Amino acid sequence: MAKVKPIKPIKPIKSVADYNAALERISALMEADNDTASDELDVLATLVEVYEQVHHAIPLPDPIDAVLFRMEQQDLTRTDMKAYIGNSAKVSEVLSRKRPLTLKMIRALNTHLGIPAEVLVGEPGASLPNDLEDANWERFPVTQMAKLNWIDKANDLRDHAEEIMRDLIERAGGSPTLSVALYRKNNSARRNARMDAYALQAWCWHVLAEARGRGLEGVYKEGTITEAFLREVACLSVSTEGPKLAVEFLAQHGIALVYAQHLSKTYLDGAAMRTKEGVPVVGVTVRYDRIDNFWFCLLHELAHLGWHLQDVTDYIVDDLSLDKTDHDEDWAKEDEADTLAQNALIPEEFWLEIDANRSASPMKVMNLAQEASVHPAIIAGRVRKENSNYRLLSQFVGNGEVRKHFEGAE
Repeated sequence: MAKVKPIKPIKPIKSVADYNAALERISALMEADNDTASDELDVLATLVEVYEQVHHAIPLPDPIDAVLFRMEQQDLTRTDMKAYIGNSAKVSEVLSRKRPLTLKMIRALNTHLGIPAEVLVGEPGASLPNDLEDANWERFPVTQMAKLNWIDKANDLRDHAEEIMRDLIERAGGSPTLSVALYRKNNSARRNARMDAYALQAWCWHVLAEARGRGLEGVYKEGTITEAFLREVACLSVSTEGPKLAVEFLAQHGIALVYAQHLSKTYLDGAAMRTKEGVPVVGVTVRYDRIDNFWFCLLHELAHLGWHLQDVTDYIVDDLSLDKTDHDEDWAKEDEADTLAQNALIPEEFWLEIDANRSASPMKVMNLAQEASVHPAIIAGRVRKENSNYRLLSQFVGNGEVRKHFEGAE
């Protein structure tokens, strides 16, 4: 056996020259007869292997080539592939590379034909997501979401529902936000029993994603939302630009106010949530486009944030058309939020000026609104509610005067 020169300090392989030198040294060591050669040989072989994995990695096979190969291996026909890809048209388009594989297809091909996920995805080391395994992705209202410009418009939206929703989930904060609204009831007494869980969760994720994408001017400090704070927000209603002012004022205090149109079967007016970073979020649908409804909803959800939400996984959603007679749940939090919102909008000392029968003339509404520093719609709205007569004072409630502020800013 040949002798080799004494061991040299071993350095990382950073270039082609280093790589070639290491190969020469390995060749020499393999012919050596001294005992120390084996250790140096092991180290150099490891360094060479790592370098080759990075710079000379074998590319993954084309996903469709892999599918066709497995079909040939197992003597599968295009008809057989319908069980994994879909109808005949989809099979034809996928195998001719006119239609991309969807996550649903990839999962079926991986599970039933054993084609590695990294090959089907086309990324080394890729794996398939396994959270929300029980979700029926096609039940998410992706078509309506695209019409609202929440997601990109595209063909075959339902085929790509899982990819679309997982992207939204990621933007909403990822795993910590998963399944909260989808699989269990929360402490929302005003959650409509007819509410579709998939539509509700899509709306919540969209609101959280929008909130996380904003650069709020301030940083929220716990304890910010007090009765005095609610009152300050209520007084913004005086301005015709009140909704915009509310967005700006809350952003200065680290609170996101997000408008998102309600989805079908959500029966939703508003929600109180927190992002995974702990940022308080009020979501509003402006389902009923009236000034009085908007301000009550906003103050109600702010009250929930200040008094009732303790953790980032907590959330409260509200159908404000419901009252305690509609559910058997504990209504204490809803009662408290109602009272806090009501007193912030019209402090008791001002409300007592209304006649005992809770009626009010147009002039009295105007005067009381000026005294209470709120929009007349708020006084009129409460009078209508107290009398259960929504034909009263309709000229004051501001129909069609809220949503335009938000949609114009989108």
